[in-house]
Amino acid sequence: MLLELAQWLAKDFRGFNVFGYITLRAVLATMTALAISFVFGPAVIRWLTAKKIGQSVRTDGPQTHLVKAGTPTMGGALILISLGVSTLLWADLANRFVWIVLIVTFGFGAVGWVDDWRKVVYRNPDGLSARAKFFWQSVVGVVAAIYIAFSISAPNNEKVLELFFQWVASGFTLELPSKTDLIVPFFKTVSYPLGIFGFMALSYLVIVGSSNAVNLTDGLDGLAIMPTVLVGAALGIFTYVAGNAVYSKYLLLPYIPGAGELTVFCGALAGAGLGFLWFNAYPAEVFMGDVGALALGAALGAVAIIARQEIVLFIMGGVFVAETLSVMLQVSWFKYTKKKYGEGRRILRMAPLHHHFEQTGWKETQVVVRFWIITILLVLFGLSTLKIR
Repeated sequence: MLLELAQWLAKDFRGFNVFGYITLRAVLATMTALAISFVFGPAVIRWLTAKKIGQSVRTDGPQTHLVKAGTPTMGGALILISLGVSTLLWADLANRFVWIVLIVTFGFGAVGWVDDWRKVVYRNPDGLSARAKFFWQSVVGVVAAIYIAFSISAPNNEKVLELFFQWVASGFTLELPSKTDLIVPFFKTVSYPLGIFGFMALSYLVIVGSSNAVNLTDGLDGLAIMPTVLVGAALGIFTYVAGNAVYSKYLLLPYIPGAGELTVFCGALAGAGLGFLWFNAYPAEVFMGDVGALALGAALGAVAIIARQEIVLFIMGGVFVAETLSVMLQVSWFKYTKKKYGEGRRILRMAPLHHHFEQTGWKETQVVVRFWIITILLVLFGLSTLKIR
C-alpha cells in the first residue's frame, strides 16, 4: 500500500525510490508491527479481560501453573492484527507469495480462534473437536500446497494456471523444474526430486506439522513466541536470498522470483512477535492461545517451503520438533505399555518437554530462557547453511 504511494511520489521526488528496497521495508514493517502491538496491546488485554476470556489451566499439570487460571488468552489476535496491518502497509501487494502466506496465516488463525472461542466463551473444554480442527487445517494446508507447488515454478499467476492445466492435461505426469526438489543443506548439489504429488505432500506436512508444533510449545510464558521470532527472522534472510538472482546464484540456492518480498512479511512477524512478548513475558499478562500459535506455526512452514528450506526449518525449529516428539513418544509409549502390561508407563515425567524439565526442578523462567538459548544456537547453525556447502 505505502509502496504504491512511494512509487507514485517518486515520479516527482526521487528520494522516495528508497522505499523500493526490500531491506528498508522489512525494517519498517518490523518497527510498524512493534508499534501497533505497543499501542493496541493494553486495549486488547482490557477487552479480553472484560469479556472474561481467561485461560483454563489443566489440573494434572504443574501445580505452580494454577495461579495462571483466568489470565486473558486469545492474545494471538494482537499478533495477527499487527502482522497483517504491517504487511499490508509495507509489502508489495501485487506479489502472489505475500498473499498465499497471509491466507495460510489467517486461515489457521481462524481455526484457532474458533477453538479458543468455544473453550473460553462457551465454556466447552473440548473446544473445536480434534477431527474438525484437523479437517480445517488440512483444507487450508492442501490449498496452499497445491498453489505453492506451481507458483514457485512460474513467474506469475497467469503462468501458474497455465502450468496447472498442463499438468492436468498430461494426466498428472508433468514434472516440475528442479526448484521443487528437496534441498539437503551443507551440500552443493545434493537434492532429491519429489515430483508434484511428493512436493504437495511435503508442503502439507510442513505447514500443518509446524502449526501444531508451535501450538504444543506454547505452554510457558514467552516460550513459543521468542523462538518463532528468531526462526521467522532467519527465514526472512533465506527468502531475501531466494528472491535475489545474484545472491541465490552465488550461494547455490534456487532462484524464486518474488520470494524476496516475504522478507517484509518476516520482518512484520518478528515485530509483532516482539511486541506480543512485551505482554507475554513472565509473569504473562496475556497468552496467545491457539489463534496465535496455529497461525504463526503455519506461517513459518509456508515461508520455509517457498524459500525451499524445509530441512533448515526443521533444524532451526529444533525446540518445536523436540516438544512435538516428546508428546508423540509419551503418548505412544503409554498406550503400548498399557496394552502390554495393563498399566500405562511414561518416558518423561510430564509432556510436552518443557513440563518435564519443570518437574525435575527447573523454574519456569529457566526453562524458557534456556530454550531460547538453544533456539539461538540452532538458528545460527541453520544460517550457516547459506555458506557452508
